[in-house]
Amino acid sequence: MRRTPLAVLALMTTTALAACGDDRPASPAETSPAVTTPAPGVPAQAAPEAAATPDAQAAPAEGMQGGTDDWRQVAKAADASLLGRLDQAWRMARAEAEDGGFSRQVEALGPLADPNAAQTGRIQPGPGTYRCRTIKMGRRVEGQGLAYVEYPWFACSVELTPGGDLVLTKTTGSQRTRGLIYPDTDRRAVYVGAQAWGADEKTFPAYGDKAERDQVGVIERIGQNRWRLVLPWPKQEAKLELLEITR
Repeated sequence: MRRTPLAVLALMTTTALAACGDDRPASPAETSPAVTTPAPGVPAQAAPEAAATPDAQAAPAEGMQGGTDDWRQVAKAADASLLGRLDQAWRMARAEAEDGGFSRQVEALGPLADPNAAQTGRIQPGPGTYRCRTIKMGRRVEGQGLAYVEYPWFACSVELTPGGDLVLTKTTGSQRTRGLIYPDTDRRAVYVGAQAWGADEKTFPAYGDKAERDQVGVIERIGQNRWRLVLPWPKQEAKLELLEITR
């Protein structure tokens, strides 16, 4: 059984937590976007997202995606380059959301929407079940879609496989994600995964199977038992996508 530095770190985390628009076809939007353009002084309201739960996949015994702990050996060059433009995605996405009339909503997110909020220690969430919600800021294609969308809470999980991989899965909702968490720096880990869309898809595509589904982002801890997955320049709908993960 492979035991990597990541697996050891994840096991330590488990113990500590035990007491606690481009021109590609667009993805199916998370049903009923939670935010529409508000009238002056009227806050946006959340709306339900369609629920869909894919069948559980068996965890491979010898690791996933080549059995490496180096995300650079897995992520395609074009996807990896997006992380080099993370600061730009934060600036442009926040500015566009605020200019679109959503300053109050962005401010209410607190550390979740603060690009400098990452903390050291317990960088990745340990194995277990979590609540998670998606926030999208900025428009993927100028003039198309909403500058800010906020969805309600759904279910996420983190598992440590027998092969030593730490796997994050958003298990419910019409846009679901599954992928690996890799070590990177003392303030972030890197996520490499892919999305399943809609109720008809019962399994998740693997990273690299379908380019329009692939996701590469960073995992950061932003509070006590609170993390975020930050996806700069996602392939659909936004300039920056956040997945808040908490107990």
